[in-house]
Amino acid sequence: MLPTGGNPLLQLGLLAALSLLPFVFLTCTSFAKISVVLSLLRNALGTGQAPSGMVLSALAALLTLLVMQPVVGRAHELAAPMLVGVDLAAPLDEAGVESCLAAGAVAFVPFREFLEANAGAHPLRVFHTLAREAAGADADAVEATDLRVVLPAFLVTELTEALQIGFLVYLPFLVVDLVVANLLLALGMHMLSPTSVSLPFKLLLFVTVDGFALLAQALVAGYRPG
Repeated sequence: MLPTGGNPLLQLGLLAALSLLPFVFLTCTSFAKISVVLSLLRNALGTGQAPSGMVLSALAALLTLLVMQPVVGRAHELAAPMLVGVDLAAPLDEAGVESCLAAGAVAFVPFREFLEANAGAHPLRVFHTLAREAAGADADAVEATDLRVVLPAFLVTELTEALQIGFLVYLPFLVVDLVVANLLLALGMHMLSPTSVSLPFKLLLFVTVDGFALLAQALVAGYRPG
């Protein structure tokens, strides 16, 4: 039972807010970039569906929690004083709903700062220009810090950086594939698949350098706090 005092409008609003949580987690955190990098790593290794997509998503979610922990902590510090005296277990009255909405708006400030700090300058300019063009006569009211500018700029920056990291991840495994293919060609073993022969060596290389730990460390440390 939702703590809305039986008000259908409040229940609908709360359900709509809860339904947006997956979208917020996907677009306002580091999850998109980390999940793309892990998927590219699996493709570079050539292991097919191992690790599975569920395992990679779980690892991406855990690393995202590490990245977002300072942001969430700051949001809690800002929102907690505004919820003092509000019993979330009891039905909310109008004053309680207003307090929750105000706390939510304040709690989103650290997330906005995180998005701005990790969005590239060029995507910010591009989406600022697009937002101004879409606004038409109200173009002057569009600021570079608006969420409609910062959020797509952040997501595009994340995807661009994920592809850049994926390129660097692919390189050593590509070298292994080329070396194995040339050796098989020199030995006249044309019937053997270079991919199947190079897979154990790629796995050995990745495990030897502790690849998962190095990649996780680089991904988590690559974010600037808001």
